[in-house]
Amino acid sequence: MTSEEFYTFCQDNPTYKFERDPDGRIFVMPNTGGKTGIRNSKLNLRVGIWNEQTNAGEVFDSSTAFDLPDGSTRSPDVAWVSRERWDALTEQQQEKFPPVCPDFVIELLRADVRSPSDSLSVTKKKMTDVWIKNGCRLAWLIDPKSQTTHIFRANGEIQIIEGFDKSLSGETVLPGFTLTL
Repeated sequence: MTSEEFYTFCQDNPTYKFERDPDGRIFVMPNTGGKTGIRNSKLNLRVGIWNEQTNAGEVFDSSTAFDLPDGSTRSPDVAWVSRERWDALTEQQQEKFPPVCPDFVIELLRADVRSPSDSLSVTKKKMTDVWIKNGCRLAWLIDPKSQTTHIFRANGEIQIIEGFDKSLSGETVLPGFTLTL
């Protein structure tokens, strides 16, 4: 399907959430459990409050799909796009699946999946192969169960932070943003 056809397909099936890989394969994405939904909401709220104070861009929740340069269409748990890049899109591009890779994403490892170790492996691969390779500048993979955060940077560096007693920095991507887990 073209991007337009995929968008229409998603609109024709509003009770489902889909993602698409670069080869055009379509995946039905499962709903989250209650605890994951609470965590996602809190993360969106925190990034959203920072963004309201700075007006540096736009924040998106997990229902927003992005058409990425590699041809895939993906939906991170939390996404942020800089004001300059968002405003460069046309009204129609902003209305549909924005053809832009977010500058910043957060993916939350779900505790309600059948195999947490498989989920970690798959999600780590997604962070590099989807987000970083498509132009994301900073990505956090947060694992609530092990209280570990993997930080992926545009230069390929991956940093692991253990424990939720530390603060994460938005670095130069989200200046002044910190998140205490």
